[in-house]
Amino acid sequence: MALLSLGTTAAPAYPGHTVSRYMPLSGTASDISTARSAGCDAGRTGRSGVRILFFGTQERGGRLRPPGTTRDSTAPRVAATRAIRVTAAWARGFSSCRTRGATADVALGVNNKDDTGLGGGTAGTAWARIVNEAASSASTPAVTIAGAVDAEPSWSSPAWARGWARAFTTTSTRPLYAASSADGCPTYGSASVACGNGWTLADVHYVATGASAQIRAIPQIYRTDGIQARQWARISSWGARQGPGTVRFAGSLSQHVACRQRGGCARTNNTAKAAWTQLRDALNAHPETRVSALPNATDVRWP
Repeated sequence: MALLSLGTTAAPAYPGHTVSRYMPLSGTASDISTARSAGCDAGRTGRSGVRILFFGTQERGGRLRPPGTTRDSTAPRVAATRAIRVTAAWARGFSSCRTRGATADVALGVNNKDDTGLGGGTAGTAWARIVNEAASSASTPAVTIAGAVDAEPSWSSPAWARGWARAFTTTSTRPLYAASSADGCPTYGSASVACGNGWTLADVHYVATGASAQIRAIPQIYRTDGIQARQWARISSWGARQGPGTVRFAGSLSQHVACRQRGGCARTNNTAKAAWTQLRDALNAHPETRVSALPNATDVRWP
């Protein structure tokens, strides 16, 4: 495979950032009003781009556990179908309040925690159906519905995550955004292919790009020292050199506002611009990973 020269591709400029949100659901009317208000806030900014709504963990029986909780949590579980109504409310809020003709790609996200005994394939299929239903009920000319997965090596076996991505993309043709981490993966220049919890570069690449052409990566670039950006440069370089192809990056994910709200983020509180810039610069430092477009930066907050 011929590699690009460093001078052939212009570096993209920072696009500004959107706001993504953790969406803990209570099953009450407040879920709907909160979502509509959040959508309206997003519309008023007049900024187009991807927003991810993180709904938490899939459990057996078609239930969702709130984000940031463990299996033993007593937090209320709600029917996964609740995410459909919540997304529709967000879309209505965005559409009614938007300025400057803004549009939104709204991605319904879950994580890959496998602590409930639910198989990855079963979970991926189930979430694809939720996303399909949300697209039927919530899509407007201003809002496009997609799926998202917060896939982190620390949270499941690689087989579970691969099964989830394969099942989702087999069941739905909607875009899938991989808001993934690269726990334990090497940085660019390392000969290692091992990541954390038994994952390899091949596994991270598969969930973030390789499973289907409909996947786009918006990786977690939280650390202020830039290590995560250099890990993703290594993952993309592995793809370029081993045959699957570079990672299809759609942008970067930061958690600056969530850190200000909750605390406990020593050295993992990159601003949206810092995260995006780190990723762009790490990718564009090498000919085989260089990008001409990196259209999104999104920063996650709690409601």
